[in-house]
Amino acid sequence: MSRISTLAGAVTCALALVTGSAVAASAAPIDLAPTAEAKVDPVAWKPCNPDPSKPDPGIYDCAVYPVPMDYDNPDGEKVGIAMMRRRASDPAKRIGSLFMNPGGPGGSGYLWATTTRFGAEVQSRFDLVGFDPRGVARSQALKCFKTQEEADALQARLIGVPLTKAEVNQTLDADQDYTDACSKNAGPLIEHMSTINVVRDLDRMRRAVGDSQLTFAGFSYGTLIGSTYAAMYPNKVRAVIVDGNVDPDLRLSDGLEYDRQRAGGFEIALDEFLKRCQTAGAPRCAFGEGDTRAKFDGLRDRLHDGPVTLADGSKVTLSTFTDQVANALYSQSRLAGLAKQLQALYQAVQKPAAAALLAPKAAAADDAKGLAVAVPHALREAPADSEYTGDDSYLAVNCQDKPYPSNDRAFANAARKWEKESPTFGRFQAFDAPACASWPAPAVDAERFAGPWDRKSANTVMVIGNLYDPATQYKFAQRMQQELGNAVLVSVDSIEHCAVGRSKALNELVTRYLVDQKVPAAGQLLKPDLDPFPAV
Repeated sequence: MSRISTLAGAVTCALALVTGSAVAASAAPIDLAPTAEAKVDPVAWKPCNPDPSKPDPGIYDCAVYPVPMDYDNPDGEKVGIAMMRRRASDPAKRIGSLFMNPGGPGGSGYLWATTTRFGAEVQSRFDLVGFDPRGVARSQALKCFKTQEEADALQARLIGVPLTKAEVNQTLDADQDYTDACSKNAGPLIEHMSTINVVRDLDRMRRAVGDSQLTFAGFSYGTLIGSTYAAMYPNKVRAVIVDGNVDPDLRLSDGLEYDRQRAGGFEIALDEFLKRCQTAGAPRCAFGEGDTRAKFDGLRDRLHDGPVTLADGSKVTLSTFTDQVANALYSQSRLAGLAKQLQALYQAVQKPAAAALLAPKAAAADDAKGLAVAVPHALREAPADSEYTGDDSYLAVNCQDKPYPSNDRAFANAARKWEKESPTFGRFQAFDAPACASWPAPAVDAERFAGPWDRKSANTVMVIGNLYDPATQYKFAQRMQQELGNAVLVSVDSIEHCAVGRSKALNELVTRYLVDQKVPAAGQLLKPDLDPFPAV
C-alpha cells in the first residue's frame, strides 16, 4: 500500500533482495546478566526443503517459534515466528547462529537462510537463520483486507506522485480508507508491531537456539533491529552487522523529517548516477551522450505536464517513471538498464517518429516501455490458497515507530516544500506514509524504544555504508556509527542499497568480523566488484 519502500527489490536489500510530533517511548529493558537470564523453550527444528520443486539438499530445518503477542502479558496470546536455518557445514567448528533480517519493514527473511551473500567460511561456522518477523508473511501476516479484490480496488486509487488537488485528495482519501480497513480487519496484532517487540522476539530466538550472545546481520530497516538490540541488550552483542543504515534517533523522533532526508538520499544517488553515466559516455552508458542532468530533468519536467504515450500505446506517467528510477538506484546491476530506458524515452520525447522507426533495431520502444510499468509490490510469499496474498506489515511497523502528524494534510504541505529541494523524489516520498496520520495504533500511543542509543555494547558493532545509497543515504550510516556506544564504520564507493556480497574486499572484512570477531579498521573506503558501465 505504500510507495518507495514497498517496491519489490526496494523494500529490502535484495537476496542475491510538518514536524515535531510527540514521542511515546518505553524505557529500555534491563539487560540481564548471563547467570540470571530467563530460560525459554528450545526451537523445535524439523528438516525441510526450501524449494520443494528441487531435490532436498538435506541441510535445512524449519520451525515456528511462539513468542508473546504482548510482552506486558507474556502468558497471553502467542505469535508464531517462522524460522529456517541452514546448518553449519562444519559442525565440529560451529560457532553459533547468524540471524539475518533483509529490511522493509515487512521484508520476509525466512529464505535468507539460503543466501550466498556470506562466504563459505561463514557458512561452515554458523547456522544461517532467516525468519519472518511478527506480522510478516509466514509469521501470522498482518492483513488489512479479506480479499485481493478489496486490496486491488484501494491500491488503484493511490497515486505515487499526486500533482493536482484532485489527485492529492483522492490519494489521501484512499489512505484513510486503508487505515479504516486495517482497523477493521488486522486484529489485535496491529497494537504490537513496533520494532521493540521484534527485538524482544529476536532475543528469545537467540536464547532458544542456545547462543549466549547474538550474532546478527541486518540490512536496511534491519539496521534498526540491530541497533535497537545493541541498545536494549548491550551485553548480549557478540557480532552485529548493520548495512544500509537508518538514522535511529531521527527515525524514532520525527517521521516527516526522516522521510524528507530519505528523499534527499535518492537525489544524491540519482545525481551521482547521472555524473558517472556522463563520464562513461555512450555507448558504455546509453544515456551518456550530452548533458545527462539536463536530459533527465527535461524528461521529469515533461512528465509533470502529462504522460508520454509510446509507439505501442503504453503510457509513461510521472508516477511510473519515478517508481522505476527509484527502484533501479537500489542496485548497481540495474543502472545500465536504467540508462537504456532513459535514452529510449528521451528519443521518444524528442523525435517520436524517428524513435518508432529505430525501435526494431535499437529496441528503443521496449526499453522505454519499462518506464511505463509500476514496480510490483514486494513478494510476500503468501500461501497459494490465500484470498488476499499481501500483508500490511510495512505501515504497521512504521506507523508505530515513526511519529507523524495526525493531520494528513501535513503530508501534502510537505510535498510542496520537499519537491523544491528534491525535485525528483520529494513529492514521491512525502506521500509514502499519510496513512500513519490515522493509523489505528500510531507511534504516539505505542510502546516503542527511542533510545538512548549510546549504551556501550560488549563487542563492537560493524556499520557499513555505501557513499551513494539511495534509500538510506550515507550520512545515516555516519550517524549510526556516532549514535551507537561502540561501533566502527566501513564505507563502500557504490551507488547501491547495502553492500555485503557486492565487494570481495568487504566480504573478507565481514568474514573475519563474524568468525574471529576481528573489528575492521575505521575509515576504510572500499570499491565494489561491479562497474555499472564497463568498457564495451
